[in-house]
Amino acid sequence: MTGPTPKNIAHKDWFNNPALVRVLELLNGDGGETRIVGGAVRNALMGLPIQDVDLATTLLPTDTQARAEAAGIKAVPTGIAHGTVTLVVDGQPFEVTTLRRDVSTDGRHAEVAFGTDWQADAERRDFTINALYADSHGNVIDLVNGTPDIETRTIRFIGDAATRIAEDHLRSLRFFRFFAYYGSGRPDADGLRAVARAKDKLSTLSAERIWGETKKLLAAPDPSRALLWMRQTGVLTAVLPETEKWGIDSIHGVVAAEAALGWTPDPLLRLAAIVPVDAPRLAEMAKRLRMANVEAARLQSWATAPVPPDEVTDVGFDRILYRAGGDGLLMQLKLALASSRANAEGDPVAMSKAARLSVLLKRAESFEKPVFPLTGGDVIAAGMAPGPKVGALLAELETLWIERNFALDRAALTARLSDMLGKAD
Repeated sequence: MTGPTPKNIAHKDWFNNPALVRVLELLNGDGGETRIVGGAVRNALMGLPIQDVDLATTLLPTDTQARAEAAGIKAVPTGIAHGTVTLVVDGQPFEVTTLRRDVSTDGRHAEVAFGTDWQADAERRDFTINALYADSHGNVIDLVNGTPDIETRTIRFIGDAATRIAEDHLRSLRFFRFFAYYGSGRPDADGLRAVARAKDKLSTLSAERIWGETKKLLAAPDPSRALLWMRQTGVLTAVLPETEKWGIDSIHGVVAAEAALGWTPDPLLRLAAIVPVDAPRLAEMAKRLRMANVEAARLQSWATAPVPPDEVTDVGFDRILYRAGGDGLLMQLKLALASSRANAEGDPVAMSKAARLSVLLKRAESFEKPVFPLTGGDVIAAGMAPGPKVGALLAELETLWIERNFALDRAALTARLSDMLGKAD
């Protein structure tokens, strides 16, 4: 009985990148061995684009630095305590990490010891598809039986799933994130059981780590299946309790609309599809997850944006855009359009609504907010004493200008201002 056919990735264009070749030549030989590890090998075998190329080495971090500096290569100690040195060649960064084994872990942080044992280094990683190596000749080295999982698109923990999660509780979320990007069919049963049992441990992690991992998951080409299994295991409720009584079915329509209409996948839009439109609750969610201010502001803008009525005219919609336009309204329109498109098949009403929303969305995306021609200084110059009445009068004129479809110019508004001041006298 023969084993699996050996894999080799030496024919890949990125593998022959002169900068990478130079680093591999530098760090191999003279008592050191360095291999490509992780995502680059995984994606090469899956026929997916390569983002970063990470390297694992038997050299100590100080030796990696010394070799780089002797060769005139910039070395940055980006994670020296954990054995990582980043080498920069021709402007391209390569993270080089010394082989490690865990000395102790508490579910959030690990104390590591450096070593030269490739098997131990592989077995401390999370999933089999992430623990593949490729040597300087492009030969893939599989110490954890990951290549069969690549072929079946199975996300499987290395060794005992519960043990891997206990080492870092974030792996419960990473399980679903990698399933969203690389998985197929039903998730690994052992993995599902382990993450379900460990879901309460997610509360021990920092909010930044939880939101960072969740946002990466929501950015996957289609996160819907992962979200479904997160709900089934209770993990989704643990990290996003706002979704518990709201439902995640809308995510399908959003993903379909993105694909059909050429929208860039937007994690916050997808999040908005599965949480209630409740500004105070969303504010609490953003605070709990320690979202960036710009992210929290987008959600608030969406939650407070008006929903344009189906029968709104172009002129009426322009008025809405002037008063409440912005990203929040665009999000409202996109979610409404995605929902209508999902229901359009066999439903002429939904089809008609989707068509109208599509027109409104294009109008909103191209809308340039006109500038009101008058200022408070103009009102004062016309004879009104400074004070609260200036703002009130200016607001009245602006309302008139909006109702006239922004057509009144500065001269016409100034004449109307004079009339209003004359009547006030």
